[in-house]
Amino acid sequence: MSKPVKVAIIGSGNIGTDLMIKILRHGKHLQMGAMVGIDPASDGLARAERMGVATTAGGIEGLLAMEVFKDIKIVFDATSAGAHAHHNALLQPHGIKVIDLTPAAIGPYVIPAINLDSELDASNLNMVTCGGQATIPIVAAVSRVAKVHYGEIVASIASKSAGPGTRANIDEFTETTTAAIEKLGGATRGKAMIVLNPAEPPLIMRDTVFVLSELADQEEIERSILDMISSVQSYVPGYRLKQSVQFEVISPEAPVNVPGLGYLSGLKTSVFLEVEGAAHYLPAYAGNLDIMTSAAMACAERIAATRLNTVEA
Repeated sequence: MSKPVKVAIIGSGNIGTDLMIKILRHGKHLQMGAMVGIDPASDGLARAERMGVATTAGGIEGLLAMEVFKDIKIVFDATSAGAHAHHNALLQPHGIKVIDLTPAAIGPYVIPAINLDSELDASNLNMVTCGGQATIPIVAAVSRVAKVHYGEIVASIASKSAGPGTRANIDEFTETTTAAIEKLGGATRGKAMIVLNPAEPPLIMRDTVFVLSELADQEEIERSILDMISSVQSYVPGYRLKQSVQFEVISPEAPVNVPGLGYLSGLKTSVFLEVEGAAHYLPAYAGNLDIMTSAAMACAERIAATRLNTVEA
């Protein structure tokens, strides 16, 4: 087998640290090259050092100055939407594949279960948001069967799993997720909301998806949804239905008013999801972090295997 592809992670917070541990424990075609932060006292940098990973607290400039940088082929950015534009601009001249775990959306939206194969050649891949990774596959599953007029998602996460990066990017979360519901989910119009739940003990990530589509065979839609869930589970084992898919026929005599689209009838599909994290770094309730790091790792593994000359053993 060819040598593993060396990667770097920018951002030594919750998401970056969880991703690092995933790669160290389960990386098939990937090898940690560097962990990058800006806080010398961060737990992520300390853990990286203990695990034998090269580190820098000098941010992106520190990464560029590291000896190992010449061998880095993929960089994950787990910082903030605002910082990502600067990071990407410095990395692109070096031919680095950038996987963006912020809502910056400089590159195409990528959800592995939906469109990874068609975006493998992109220089920058955006992982949308945690809510987007969890819910947009369901909208896309309905779109495979019927035209979707409207898709609405509500992502509820434990407050303790929302670090400063998540809290600083709430506006970007709603904007990016809404746009991806339309772009990847196939909805004519989308809407996204996030709820930070302060309950104690912390609750596991829960996601609700409401889809209004043209009338279609309900069994066919349910099969499509279950197939999509299976696809997501291939890289996020803790992703699952919380209860059976629900349907409601909206008759032309009692249509619903969709802002921007007017009064519509059709089939309303309601899907209730739960995402349990693998607890590599944070507790299992932090499924919002796990689905992001798992999706990003799935993308990098595929890129390494198919675009960077790594072959199966």
